[in-house]
Amino acid sequence: MKKDLVISILIVVLVVILAVGIMSFKSRDISVDEDITKCIGEKATLYTQLGCHACETQENILGENKENINIVDCFYEREKCGDIRVTPSWKIDGKILEGVRSIDELKNLTGC
Repeated sequence: MKKDLVISILIVVLVVILAVGIMSFKSRDISVDEDITKCIGEKATLYTQLGCHACETQENILGENKENINIVDCFYEREKCGDIRVTPSWKIDGKILEGVRSIDELKNLTGC
């Protein structure tokens, strides 16, 4: 019984690692138009945190032009993160949206 449980847990862990690796690999190849990131950056704020792997995935999705996004690191700037419970989170039109978002979703949410 214990052996089956250990094997099941190992399989789940391997599947999760594989899925994260695939998402991470795919997100590195994305090139986002600078005008799109500028528009998103004017209308949204991204809240991240040092050591957050999902935050790294979000920044990879934004690509080379992530410097156009207003990014607040809640590890260093806790005072700016009062309403933030989870990172990454986006604040758009006063609403907080938790989790990693695609460029298409961010474009729709911001009207860019």
